[in-house]
Amino acid sequence: MRISMDMAWKLKYRCNVCGYEAEVYEGRGLFRQHITPMLCPDCHTIQNIVVGGIIADVAPSYRSEVGRLCLQCGSDNIRIWDGKTCPKCQGEMEETGDKEFWT
Repeated sequence: MRISMDMAWKLKYRCNVCGYEAEVYEGRGLFRQHITPMLCPDCHTIQNIVVGGIIADVAPSYRSEVGRLCLQCGSDNIRIWDGKTCPKCQGEMEETGDKEFWT
């Protein structure tokens, strides 16, 4: 996964085996936040967790990925996604080339 500090992009990833898709954010948003893709082995999804930025100044729990819950199922078993493994079938996910600017 590439990290760009100049621009903030939303990228689409797709599994070569089962077709599962996920959107992944890179860079920092308008309020200095970044979004970390987290793998949930319980519901087999990739969930995007907002970290840092202005919101972390008033809500300390947003300062890191530690102690966060899956947005889909509420599991505390989430971990940072490795950028390649499909959460559904363990196949390989690749960037599709679709990207959009995000703030």
